[in-house]
Amino acid sequence: MNIITQKSEEFLYKYLNNASPTGYEVSGQKIWVEYIKSYVDSWHLDNYGTAYGVINPGHEYKVIIEAHADEISWYVNYISDNGYIQVIRNGGSDHIIAPSMRVNIHTKKGIVKGVFGWPAIHTRKGKDENMSPTIDNIFVDVGAKDKADVLAMGIHVGCVITFQDELTTLNDIYYCGRALDNRLGGFCIAEVARLLKEKKKKLPFSLYIVNAVQEEIGLRGAEMIANTIKPHVAIITDVTHDTSTPLINNKIQGDIKCGLGPTLTYAPAVHNLLREQVIEVAESKKIDFQRSASSRTTGTDTDAFAYSNGGIPSVLISLPLKYMHTTVEMAHKKDVESVVHLIYETLLSIRPDQSFKYF
Repeated sequence: MNIITQKSEEFLYKYLNNASPTGYEVSGQKIWVEYIKSYVDSWHLDNYGTAYGVINPGHEYKVIIEAHADEISWYVNYISDNGYIQVIRNGGSDHIIAPSMRVNIHTKKGIVKGVFGWPAIHTRKGKDENMSPTIDNIFVDVGAKDKADVLAMGIHVGCVITFQDELTTLNDIYYCGRALDNRLGGFCIAEVARLLKEKKKKLPFSLYIVNAVQEEIGLRGAEMIANTIKPHVAIITDVTHDTSTPLINNKIQGDIKCGLGPTLTYAPAVHNLLREQVIEVAESKKIDFQRSASSRTTGTDTDAFAYSNGGIPSVLISLPLKYMHTTVEMAHKKDVESVVHLIYETLLSIRPDQSFKYF
């Protein structure tokens, strides 16, 4: 099933190249809503910025397909007298990759360019020869002569910092860049809405296409919107680790590889009957998939939906991703299309009176 069109990919590049750090997702949500609004009957925004479109509104039975919109970032935490900036995390940002990265500091005056500096190898002698980055020793340099110069640029404590890296392709089969986690998920659910519209599919229930905020700091957007919509079924898409790369322990992280299809998770929050229904759909439509297991929690918005409103049958369809939470996250184009295809076909399999009680 060929899914990604030229128009789709133009949207994807625009969406991925825009920064949407946790708590400040508004610019990305505007891009996402602008794309989906011609494929839905209505769209809405909650108080913290979660955006969602509705197809076939007014039915008692409600189904959600969901991804999260936010990306990891940094906060300005301290400005030294000589103009260097110390940071703290906003989400699970990796201090190991920070040195030598170019950054954008988001201010009311606009973007200020900077870099994560690092002492040259020639200067690291003795005990400092093998110095490693830590959250305490990484710093941002904006070319300022002192603190007053930094403040004059509009930078202050609390400004958000994102990496400059943008989307590219490798070998014409991989998307590569920052924030594929999880704006590729937002792309996938938008493409499901497009396919339903273009193929003139009439669903027997109300479908909510949800792009939630603040996943990276505790599934907060999903918590809020689950209580607002109160769905009967939730299909969540996020990313998972490709474990085929060097330096990963498969005995601990499992056996997942980009290009072999979406991953279906076995976990307490994942409803067994709903997951088996997704598997049956995948097998009948010949959509390749992989399996993974999560101890206790999935660490995704699945947990927030599953344990809300007395329990919502929820399933997680994950996109394999290399190098998560770096600026070179990689996802296979075939897997992206398969995620869209699997969600689309799963929706067509759901009945408007379907119960997921075990007996």
